[in-house]
Amino acid sequence: MTGRVEGRTIVVTGGGSGIGAAISRGLAAEGANVLLADLDLDAARGVANAIVGSGGTALAIEVDVTDRRTVRAAVGRAVQEFGRLDGFFNNAGMNAPMPFLEITEENFERLMRVNAIGVLIGIQEAAKRFIEQGGGGKVVNTASIAGRTGFPSFAPYSASKAAVISLTQAAARDLAPHGVTVNGFAPGVVATPLWKRLDADLAAMGAADAGFDSMAADILLGRPAQPEDIVPTALFLASADSDYITGQIIPIEGGMILV
Repeated sequence: MTGRVEGRTIVVTGGGSGIGAAISRGLAAEGANVLLADLDLDAARGVANAIVGSGGTALAIEVDVTDRRTVRAAVGRAVQEFGRLDGFFNNAGMNAPMPFLEITEENFERLMRVNAIGVLIGIQEAAKRFIEQGGGGKVVNTASIAGRTGFPSFAPYSASKAAVISLTQAAARDLAPHGVTVNGFAPGVVATPLWKRLDADLAAMGAADAGFDSMAADILLGRPAQPEDIVPTALFLASADSDYITGQIIPIEGGMILV
């Protein structure tokens, strides 16, 4: 029995930890050739080596999603190693909370550059390759429930994830004639290293009530997500099962926001 993404070549940005690592492992377990693109090359190599050790196919490359040259290089490396590109996950992202009235232009611009412009670059570079190959392909973007409802302690993050949602819709409209689908998912509270750092930052600024435990308390299913909870949706969006879906953002938040 073949896997759901057997033989497909898929790039995952931010693949070295958290949600990206879980997605990479899940794709590889279902037969994909996975290229983990991460600013932290050692972390990406660690995940790639573990995948290979388990019988999967993966390799790691250092990528800064805000640097188009390195994103283009990742796409080229995937094609060089595996012959073609079939999917691209724009997953890399960051947060840097500040009290709303103290948010600086530098803070806002930094988050928008990584979380929004990085996604724009990823969509463009993947789509160009898909079109060169004759069409077809899947782009999957990591949005957030914060893109649907703004949080005052990390308003720039919320704005950047709202931008991801709009970019997903715009790209879906533009790329549909080429057979390229563009979708995303919106996680809620997920137990990842990003949240550990975020909790420490929120506590330091006196906003602990916006932290992991406080936000997780509102989840209807009674627990925060683990990165592995994201994998089934990621697989669905990367596989033929979602061929007739585009421009959509699927929430994965345990019943927290309900929008």
